[in-house]
Amino acid sequence: MTVAEAINEEEFYAELIDDLESGKLSLPTLPEVAMEVRNIVNDPNASAADMANIIVTDTALSAKLIKVANSPLFRGQKEIESVQMAVARLGVNLIRNLVTSLMMKQLFNAKSPILAKKMRELWEYNTQIAAISHVLGSTCPSVKSDEAMLAGLIHNIGALPVMMRADEKPELLDDIKTFDNVIEKLSSPVGKRILEVWLFPQSLIDVAAEYGDLTRDKQPEADMVDVVQVAQLQSFMGSDHPLGQVDWDSVPALAKLGFTSDIEEIELEGCTEKIEAAQSLLNGL
Repeated sequence: MTVAEAINEEEFYAELIDDLESGKLSLPTLPEVAMEVRNIVNDPNASAADMANIIVTDTALSAKLIKVANSPLFRGQKEIESVQMAVARLGVNLIRNLVTSLMMKQLFNAKSPILAKKMRELWEYNTQIAAISHVLGSTCPSVKSDEAMLAGLIHNIGALPVMMRADEKPELLDDIKTFDNVIEKLSSPVGKRILEVWLFPQSLIDVAAEYGDLTRDKQPEADMVDVVQVAQLQSFMGSDHPLGQVDWDSVPALAKLGFTSDIEEIELEGCTEKIEAAQSLLNGL
């Protein structure tokens, strides 16, 4: 029996959308420490010390944060030796995005060997998009580079619950092309809902909802969605992937970030090492 006979792709899509709208779809939960840190940033009565006290309760996270604070991406003249020093040096808003980024990797896991492989591939791809987005964000006055990095990591977060649903319908895994089609269709609506549940800012919710719409042109200045879209185009440039065949004249995000359609590659002068460092750092956590 073929996959097409075993399961109807459109029916599966409709089923997941119904479950999403009715609240029956199991969504990934943002790790508790990351949620508490984000809540502290939104609490006008909370202090940097309060944030540090939350982070130090997680030994592994504390070690990762100190490592990141001393990395080429963020280090200063004095070495960071504690969470308290990291928070004081980097500030609560940057720490919020870094902590969320550091906690994301634990969501990309599965019991099925096939799903586990897909999750690893998705994480590695997302770290590449995050690294490019981080560097692009640093060149764009209207975007914060740390938030751009987080945007790259979570832009297709909606793929996770779709992948996990395959545990209930393993026949999907017999045809990876069909499976990938379902993921592509559902990633944006599911991702939008996940970030709404996590109480993320609208700028990041928009990334999950709209990263696939390359004709999107909402405002004159570049925003987070534009950055992630350009990062995707850079990632697939010259490949056989559909994003590698896109007519750049049709993508407003490129022009907003100062790139023209006649360049052979997106050149970020002096930033190649930063991209490689950012991706290596995220993959090594």
